[in-house]
Amino acid sequence: MDAKEQQADLIKTARMAGIWYLALAITGVLGFLVFHPQLYISGDPEQTLKNLAEKESFARVRLLLEIGVVGSQAMAALWFYKLFRNINPVAALATGLWGTVNAVVILISAISMGVAIKIANGTLLTLDFKVASIHLLEQFSSNAWGVGGLFFGLWLIPMGYTITSSQRMPIWLGRLLILGGIGYILNTLIGYSGISSIWVNMLTIPATIGEFWMIGYLLVFGMRPSK
Repeated sequence: MDAKEQQADLIKTARMAGIWYLALAITGVLGFLVFHPQLYISGDPEQTLKNLAEKESFARVRLLLEIGVVGSQAMAALWFYKLFRNINPVAALATGLWGTVNAVVILISAISMGVAIKIANGTLLTLDFKVASIHLLEQFSSNAWGVGGLFFGLWLIPMGYTITSSQRMPIWLGRLLILGGIGYILNTLIGYSGISSIWVNMLTIPATIGEFWMIGYLLVFGMRPSK
């Protein structure tokens, strides 16, 4: 395979990684920011139980979106490994590994949602048991996302490092991803230390900007040829 064919194959791989990353972004935004607040009310398991029972179809769409997050994250991790493995094998392995671990962590949230829907719509359980169970499962789901932030940050750092060290994409894109990865890790650690503040949530803003820049670059340009 000559250099032009290798570059064309690399661009195809980059665009597949971009497609799965876009799918991850869409399912994550729709599920976590649009559907989730209308069903799962933090600190109010009674209302959450009522929502899951009265809006079962809506709740199942939320569950499918969560499964979509898991699947698209796993596939994105695989395609990023394929994209980076001939550029930086160690960073490629780290990107694929941490992305896959994050998918497994979010899988816990999807399982919790599936069980919550069954409990809410069951007929053999008492109301008190349902409320207690929904509260526990909601905590499993929210903490899966909380801990998942650690692994999501870890997957962004080697991704950004591969870009900055190889210069096959804009160097500031790589730097922004590294900064965003560190922000996610700090957000997780600070959050679990008991500190709650608006500025803590702002730590993930660089990651959000970098991710959408990354998606756009992969889909439009793919990857630069090796110098």
